[in-house]
Amino acid sequence: MRVTATAKYIRMSPRKLRLVADLITGKPVEEAAAILRFLPNAAARDVAKVLKSATANAENNFNLSADELTVVSAVADDGPTLKRYRPRAQGRTFQILKRTSHITIAVADKEA
Repeated sequence: MRVTATAKYIRMSPRKLRLVADLITGKPVEEAAAILRFLPNAAARDVAKVLKSATANAENNFNLSADELTVVSAVADDGPTLKRYRPRAQGRTFQILKRTSHITIAVADKEA
């Protein structure tokens, strides 16, 4: 059985989150949590929260054991981009893109 958890509108670029999410794909949940705990990246905290939520969903909603769960997929998609402007020389403006992301993590028991 495949169980998912999603965090939306995370104020971090998807590229930074994908670097962390790719590290845990295919790993057992306990090992993935240990990897995220010791990563220096700020993105690891947000990915760890979603992983913890996916594990809790599997345990509480589907009566699956956390020891037997594996991270099937970890995806960081683009969210809406906030557009801001900075004044520049000679009356011009410069656009700043503040990117957001949606993180989705799916876990499944080892038999699936």
